[in-house]
This record gives sequence, C-alpha cells and structure tokens, in this order.
Amino acid sequence: MASDALVRFLFQHKHVRGELSYINDSLQQMLENHQYPLPVKQLLAELVVATSLLTATLKFEGEIAMQLQGDGPVKFAAVNGNHLQQFRGVARLQSELQGESFNELVGNGYLVVTITPKQGERYQGIIPLTGNSLTATLEAYFAQSEQLPTRLYIFTDITAQHRAAGLLLQVLPVEQDKAREDFNDLVTLSDTLTATELLDLPAEEVLYRLFHQEQVEVFPTQAIRFVCGCSKEKCESALFSLGQAVIAEQVALGGLDMACEYCNTSYHFTVDDLQAIHDKL
Repeated sequence: MASDALVRFLFQHKHVRGELSYINDSLQQMLENHQYPLPVKQLLAELVVATSLLTATLKFEGEIAMQLQGDGPVKFAAVNGNHLQQFRGVARLQSELQGESFNELVGNGYLVVTITPKQGERYQGIIPLTGNSLTATLEAYFAQSEQLPTRLYIFTDITAQHRAAGLLLQVLPVEQDKAREDFNDLVTLSDTLTATELLDLPAEEVLYRLFHQEQVEVFPTQAIRFVCGCSKEKCESALFSLGQAVIAEQVALGGLDMACEYCNTSYHFTVDDLQAIHDKL
C-alpha cells in the first residue's frame, strides 16, 4: 500500500484517465487532536480523499476548498488543498448525531467547490447534495460542471488506525462516443473493487487486479501531506483586527489563548503580548 501518495495513470488504448489516492499518516495528524465522533472522522477522511482526487484533475497551480454545508448534525465540513497535495480540514457540529449515514450526518444542503488559481479567475460551484454519499454528489458535480463522466470509489478505516483511499476514473475530452464506451467498460471492472483491496494493496497491484488486460501507464507518485499553516504570528495579525477595546478587555482578563480550528494547536498571549498589540493600534 502506498503511504500518503497520489498515483496518476492513463490507459493506452482507452480514452480514460485515473487516479489513486492513499492517505494515512497525514490523516492521523489532521484528526489526532480533535474529539470528533467516529462517523464525523470518516466523513472528513472521505472529504480529504475527494479533495486530493479533485485537485489532481485540475491543470493549474493554486488552491481548492471543498465544503459540505447542511442542516444536519454536521453543519459544516471543509477541506482545503492545493496543487502540491497539501491539505487541512475541519468539521463543525450543531447537534447530537442521530445516525451514521451521509444524509443523517449532513442532512439537506450543498457541496461548495471553490477553485482559486494563482493566475486566472476564481471559480465556485454549488451543487445540491445528491444520493446518500459524498461520491454521488461529486459525480453529479463533474457531470454538471465538466460534462465529463466520472466514477469515484472512496473507502475509509478509522477504527484501528486513521487511513483512507480513493480511486477516480474519468473520460478524456476526446472522441466522446468511444470515450464513454471505454469508460463504461472500465467502470464495470472497477465496481468489483473492495475496501480491503484498495486500503491494503499497493497501487500497482490494485491496477493489475482490475485492469490486467489493459495497458496502463503509471506516472510518478506525488506526496500528500497535512499542512495546517497556522502560527502565533498569524494569530497576532488576527488580533489586530479586533480593535483596542477588545484587546484592552483581554489585558484586564490576564491574557488570551487562541486555538487553531484545523490542528487544535493553542497559542498563548500574555498581558505583555496583548499590551504590545494594543499600543500598536
């Protein structure tokens, strides 16, 4: 099994491309300081894999944010990623869980995909949640925004250890009749894939088991990493926006602790720290 890596591949004689994403240690790093219920951890793990796979389909340098917004117990779940396959994620709950399925967790709502390239215009797509899975909603997103038939398989294992993996197949935008026929043939094979196979086997073995009758070109892997990006300096910059009155209140209270919602790291500001910020305002 690959560890924290994205593997792109291409079929030599079929108009279909694919990706495999494996996320293990970095998922552990993202979740270890949070006390999310198990189903919420699984949902975030799926969202991380989906973000990795979606980012890999984009031909740009920049950032992507995928947000689930609903009226269920999970009010908000989001993963931010970039072309370097660096990610961070967070979830916010608004009530007790009443079930473990996708619909029971998120309820009625939307998937919001925001793409911010370093060069060019920012794009945002808003897609109603479809079916009872994240993959069904994402497949609808590709059909709506890209007009490219896409199939996703995402599996997680959060019980003994934190790990997740995903497979994406997508038609190439050429010779659409042949591409769709090729896609349907490969999806039939991919539908036999099990969670155990995808989570436990190396990428090469997964591809051989599924597509041993095809000629598959596998490209160099790209590392996937959890990168929060928080720092005390960034928290200090945020404090400047609060104004003198709020800072003075925190000075009177004897200091301030700020926690990053992504990694749960806490940054302490002493009275002297706060007074220095107050004096600069």
